[in-house]
Amino acid sequence: MNVVVLGVGNVLMSDEGVGVHAVEALERAWELPEGVRCVDGGASTQELLGDLENLDQLIIVDAVSAGLEPGGVTRVEGAAVPSVFTTRFSPHQTGISDLLATLKLVGRAPGSVVLFGVQPVRLTLDLELSAKVAARVPELCASVVLELSRLGLEAKRRAAVARAEPTAQAMHPQAV
Repeated sequence: MNVVVLGVGNVLMSDEGVGVHAVEALERAWELPEGVRCVDGGASTQELLGDLENLDQLIIVDAVSAGLEPGGVTRVEGAAVPSVFTTRFSPHQTGISDLLATLKLVGRAPGSVVLFGVQPVRLTLDLELSAKVAARVPELCASVVLELSRLGLEAKRRAAVARAEPTAQAMHPQAV
């Protein structure tokens, strides 16, 4: 399989950068199976076109305005993913919708798209995530690992962090 886990967001704007922070944490904590790559998309958009062409699965992690309580997490899939970005608080979000539309237009869209979104608490000039959003990063990592498992791809916990963070099964026992 050809899978990309894409973390997007502006790390200079506090919770807006949660996707990038989550992908970095995922790479630190988990050994990903062959065929799975993490991409730090930052606030880029069309520059990512080559990274996202002809994927079997695209998993996006981002801050979203979804009407959730601050720090709340949502999972959106398929055709509903671009609609999440219609209410935006960052220019990169329009870019993600446009990027997915471009991939579809040129016949190179991912076979499947899943978004894990976090409702931000604050969007201010700050390199640190808010406490509520930072506390959700391990859950986001576990959600991505569970999504990979659903695809038959098993990530392995790195030994150094195995004791420090919850497992995918502990975070989502009903789905395992």
